[in-house]
Amino acid sequence: MAIQIVMNRTGDSRHLFNPDDAREVANAEQRFYELTKAGFTAAVRRGPDQTSQIRSFDPTAEETLFFPRLVGG
Repeated sequence: MAIQIVMNRTGDSRHLFNPDDAREVANAEQRFYELTKAGFTAAVRRGPDQTSQIRSFDPTAEETLFFPRLVGG
């Protein structure tokens, strides 16, 4: 199972999907582009203590983390 973790003001929400299920992958891809279009930054874990930002959906990523846009004022 793969997971998309969306950080928010109250913590996070988690969305599991099976990378072998075309319908679940399509839903995960749609969620990815909706979040990044809304200003979230997407990052994947590449190894222990290693993450990298991604700009396109990677269905092989085991874990994708979405950070909301920082708002200053």
